[in-house]
Amino acid sequence: MIVYRNSKGRFVEDVRSNNIASIIEQEFFAHNIGHNNTSEYRSWANSLQYLRNAIDVPQIDDECQVAIEYQIPLTSKRVDFLIAGVDENNHNNVVIIELKQWETSGKTSRPDIVTAFTGGANRAVVHPSYQAYSYAKTIESFNENVQKYDISLQPCAFLHNYREINRSNIDCPLYREAVSLAPVFLEGDTGKLTDFILKFVRNKSKIDLLYKIEDGRLRPAKALQDALGSMLKGNREFYLIDEQKVAFETIRRLVKMSLDQATMPDASHSKYTVIIEGGPGTGKSVVAIQLLCDLIQSGYSANYITKNAAPRNVYFEKLRRDAYRQNYIRSLFKGSGSFVGAGKDYFDCLIVDEAHRLQMKSGLYQNQGECQTREIIHSSRVSVFFIDEDQVVTTSDVGSVDLIKECAKEEGSMVYCGKDLNLVSQFRCNGSDGYLAFLDNLLGIRETANTRMDLDYDIRVFDNPCAMREALREKNRVANKSRMIAGYCYDWISKNGKSGYDIVLSDGFKAQWNFSDTATWAIDEDSFEQVGCIHTSQGLEFEYVGAIIGRDLIFRDGKVQTDFRARARTDSSLKGIKTTRNYALADRIIRNTYRTILSRGQKGCFIYCEDTALGNYIKNQLNLSQKP
Repeated sequence: MIVYRNSKGRFVEDVRSNNIASIIEQEFFAHNIGHNNTSEYRSWANSLQYLRNAIDVPQIDDECQVAIEYQIPLTSKRVDFLIAGVDENNHNNVVIIELKQWETSGKTSRPDIVTAFTGGANRAVVHPSYQAYSYAKTIESFNENVQKYDISLQPCAFLHNYREINRSNIDCPLYREAVSLAPVFLEGDTGKLTDFILKFVRNKSKIDLLYKIEDGRLRPAKALQDALGSMLKGNREFYLIDEQKVAFETIRRLVKMSLDQATMPDASHSKYTVIIEGGPGTGKSVVAIQLLCDLIQSGYSANYITKNAAPRNVYFEKLRRDAYRQNYIRSLFKGSGSFVGAGKDYFDCLIVDEAHRLQMKSGLYQNQGECQTREIIHSSRVSVFFIDEDQVVTTSDVGSVDLIKECAKEEGSMVYCGKDLNLVSQFRCNGSDGYLAFLDNLLGIRETANTRMDLDYDIRVFDNPCAMREALREKNRVANKSRMIAGYCYDWISKNGKSGYDIVLSDGFKAQWNFSDTATWAIDEDSFEQVGCIHTSQGLEFEYVGAIIGRDLIFRDGKVQTDFRARARTDSSLKGIKTTRNYALADRIIRNTYRTILSRGQKGCFIYCEDTALGNYIKNQLNLSQKP
């Protein structure tokens, strides 16, 4: 999606007339995107004046195309400015420009990471050159037309207020690779920026380059499990963006520091614990796996840990198909109960994904060890916890930020956490931050501004579960990456004999829970007909999901309510609730469960509610007047 699109000549006039900021804001509302960010409004008014000076030259044809605020497909990230056209050899080019109003910045010891005053505080952020380059590579990865029409993307950064006296903070050997890939232009470099653009854009292309980029067919989104084998070989399959890159480089730096400090006489400060918070689709697993692969390639001892067996089993199967030895795979990917009795600082780095699912004790009967969180911190020099407390889905889940901090203090491990390391950008749900905010508000997890809205995400509410299944089946035929997932409201009667149906709904819908004799339901060729649950889907993602909301979530008395009594007898997620009468915890678990299920889809989510009133309420909130 492009918010503002025009010719270079019209853009120059819009800026010259001081209307550009108000025009862009109007376009946001025209695209059904609310906008009340005064700082962003001021940045348009200020930065685009400088950019006009750079492109308002006769050598650049007035008919060349300009775009502002282009949202990269399947992400919530927007490119500040693009100018498109052809060079002297008539080759199609699009110059991507990242704009910053910084006057200075600070150097760090981490590649591609600087410090700058942003968001009301001095923070660690990615270097603007890396930011522009990563955006360009992400667009290349998603957009088939970039390759089909031989469109070259040329990234750069323009820091029009950045003083020349501070150049060494932004353009120095530590950042040389990023600057070589995407040049950075400062306060006095307007002429140099013009020269850079002129290398690639002089005349209008015979094709509408911006249309080809905006509306081009998307390549199938790359699933983490499909790329894992290549990543372990050292290949780059994902380009970490913004706060993902900050988290990655911070952890990598701490691992090196820890080992360097451990060799010194005073090694009291050689142990670190990093807490990375992030909601569904913010790339927690991508960063975790990228970190594992990088550390292994660099010779460090590292493990990827998750309590949930579903993603581990999928990773095992994918890597087995890639001819990796089973013992090697299992040495890298472990369950959260694997560190009972492990020696102090035995591992260089332990990376815990879905840390909210950590339990107190380990073992089949939860009678081993004392505290999984503390055992992981104890046995590693650097422990990393990726966590979303709103994905706690059973009564035995005790992982929390407070518990991690408490255990780190007991183990003498220095804690790194905070806004710089939080993952906030959305890389699932078609990059719709609004969809996640909508879910939080709908489910009563937190109040947000997104109560009734139109969403740039394929979400449909069905009255007929069979119709939902058939619509999802069409999506699954493309790449076998769509699945049905349900709340655990149906007894697993087929577990032992495979006969009979577990889930029987209206309109003749019948289905079994996912097979009990496979650990890889999410990727099996013949598993579409089976329905997954929270335990077989958490930690994984699909292109489309069909969510069956059972009678544990209903709409009564004008609000969404939960009923833990509607859960299946075979469900252990709410074990102990009747004894403890902790009904608030049961309510939280049910809401978190559906938040997790409803956010598994990269491109879309189809919904069927057993409670008709709830289905009608969701339609109303989504402004869906037509029945699918």
